[in-house]
Amino acid sequence: MSTVIVREARAEDVPRIAALIAMGNASRPMTAAEAEAEGRLPAYAEAFARVAASEANHLFVAEADGRVVGTYQLTVLPGIAERGRTRGKIESVHVDPTLRGTGVGAVMMRHALEVARQVGIGLIELSSNKSRTDAHRFYERLGFAKSHEGFKMVLD
Repeated sequence: MSTVIVREARAEDVPRIAALIAMGNASRPMTAAEAEAEGRLPAYAEAFARVAASEANHLFVAEADGRVVGTYQLTVLPGIAERGRTRGKIESVHVDPTLRGTGVGAVMMRHALEVARQVGIGLIELSSNKSRTDAHRFYERLGFAKSHEGFKMVLD
């Protein structure tokens, strides 16, 4: 694999981004073929348009050999807590399953932290499915601490 670069996602990246997310879904991972079909659904292009229109959201892809091999989203969360410290949330971190353990994720996380600092984020957080123990070890190696218990609720 050649050098990995991280860049802002473009509309033409959406099918591959959605496929990476589908293949990495801890609850129901898809095969590459299923994920590619999933990635072509119109809902993903619509979601990308909303993310791209938001100043608080930044969607990135990792690219190697001209192919999108990873993705993550960074959201800026202004707040009152901690004397108004701006928080950032890294989410939807996915690397092509065939390339996990090759350094793609580390390149993306270094990029995420650099961008976070540039936009004034003072505290960064992320969550990971409880079943993804390899991912947990990866984040801990990067310096993230398991400091909170997360909760979620699907509303639609």
